[in-house]
Amino acid sequence: MTRTLSRVFIHHMMNKAPGPAIEAAGLRVVRGGRTVLDDLSFTIPPGRITGLLGPSGCGKSTLMRSIVGSQAHVTGTLNVLGHPAGHRSLRPRLGYVTQAPSVYADLTARQNLDYYASVLGIAHRDRAAQVERALTDVNLMSHADNLAANLSGGQRGRVSLAVALLGEPELLVLDEPTVGLDPVLRRDLWELFHHIADDRGATVLISSHVMDEAERCHRLLLMREGRILADDTPDALRERTGSETVEEAFLRLVDEANSEAGSEANGNAGSTARTPAQQTKADAGAAPTESSAR
Repeated sequence: MTRTLSRVFIHHMMNKAPGPAIEAAGLRVVRGGRTVLDDLSFTIPPGRITGLLGPSGCGKSTLMRSIVGSQAHVTGTLNVLGHPAGHRSLRPRLGYVTQAPSVYADLTARQNLDYYASVLGIAHRDRAAQVERALTDVNLMSHADNLAANLSGGQRGRVSLAVALLGEPELLVLDEPTVGLDPVLRRDLWELFHHIADDRGATVLISSHVMDEAERCHRLLLMREGRILADDTPDALRERTGSETVEEAFLRLVDEANSEAGSEANGNAGSTARTPAQQTKADAGAAPTESSAR
């Protein structure tokens, strides 16, 4: 089994693209007349955990769908593992977990993984080992033969995560995978994420609106209203804002953004407003002369 997994791992390592795992420039998504992502430019380094943090509705899920190639109306440049987002060659190289568990209720956890392994094209001789490893990774071996319908919400979420781990993906895109989990499970999953990045060399992009999870990331993208407020390490963000926590740093950056937006709005209003004397003069200049009125 070890030889089989090593062969798969080496194959993926040889095919990894150099440079950033993800690179975006001028990325925009407009949906229903509303700008959901507004001119985003950033890079995500390979082999690290990058946290995508911000309040609900700020565009995190839309950005993740754009990265995996399932979002419509995307403009700008977005490259993933050296290819345009959504490129066919990326399918076996990505693992994606949505907020809603993607499992078949009438199959067991093991059967779900075996089915998805076949969809991914994993060879039959390697499939059992891949399924076993993924179930072990998410600590579900004791529930492997239970129907998904009989699993708790958190357990179904871990089945979805196990599916994403099949095939040694180079990039994991995880949309709030720890929501609804107890503190012990959250801790165990974060240990797994670090193992995947540090020991397997995969890139992990994980979204959350829980700010204490930011401290567990190597790098952070802080989002608000479809824009990126900051792109830095947790330590650098705290130092830059004079804050003790990432949450405090985020709130200070929000206050700065609000203040700048208010100043800009006031400046624009001041530049277009006329004094009473200016308005009187403009009205007089606009009054028609006798000759022009004819």
